[in-house]
Amino acid sequence: MLNKTELKNIAFVTIGTLMFALAVNWVIIPNHFGEGGVTGLTLLFHYVFHFDPALTNLALNSILLMIGWKYLERKTLYYTFLSLAEMTVFLKYLQLPGFVPENIFVAAIVAGMLSGAGLGLVVLGNGTTAGSDIIAMMMKKYLGMNVSVSLLLIDVLIVTPLTFVIGLEKGVVTLVMLFILSKVMNFILEGFNPRKSVMVITNHHDAIARAITEQLDRGVTILKGYGYYSKAEKDVLYVVVNRLQLLPIQRIIHEADPNAFVTISDVHQVIGEGFTFYLDKQTGERRTS
Repeated sequence: MLNKTELKNIAFVTIGTLMFALAVNWVIIPNHFGEGGVTGLTLLFHYVFHFDPALTNLALNSILLMIGWKYLERKTLYYTFLSLAEMTVFLKYLQLPGFVPENIFVAAIVAGMLSGAGLGLVVLGNGTTAGSDIIAMMMKKYLGMNVSVSLLLIDVLIVTPLTFVIGLEKGVVTLVMLFILSKVMNFILEGFNPRKSVMVITNHHDAIARAITEQLDRGVTILKGYGYYSKAEKDVLYVVVNRLQLLPIQRIIHEADPNAFVTISDVHQVIGEGFTFYLDKQTGERRTS
């Protein structure tokens, strides 16, 4: 019997795979674009030898799955098997009239958004669409690299030789499409939890920390610092806020200490109380803290 988390993952994987297959059949192939990873190789064989993309994709990804079986977690591979099976069916039978607009960049934007959102949903469902996704997941696990950045690097390596087949113009447009794909996927994976970290060096740390706690309901950590030039100890405030709280916290700091030294940085992911999910050790389900 599947639990809620497993059902949600299956839904994410299925919807994401459908969106990616739609991008390939509806936009990428009709506009003679390239792609990255195994999909790019699949398109290369399709353009040159007229091989069936569904069967080529299945054959190439099956090889990578055998490699991935050794390196990736079992649950991830199970969802990947599901995605691969669905991708084969969707590529084979999801045949729609091609979207070929007058402006080629419109097609690139549509393809990038569809495929990026699709890949993001599949990864959110703890799966991959096989192919370069497996390599990217391995790079994330062993090298700590961002999945979307890893995919972009792999894709560039594939698109470069593919450009000789589709032409330089289509190759450049394909890179634009892949850039959009990377940004959309990154938003899907990390954009639902956008956060900023704020560090404040001030002589009025108590007043600022109290105002942040009372007005924004955010926790504040006080770090001990030492000024090299002043030879004086400093209290450094560290707090993580969402984007909506960014302007209010700047007002709080300015009102308490206009001379405070403040740095604001992007936070790609926050794990911990008050921000994201934790795994229930008894049920295995994600719960908000």
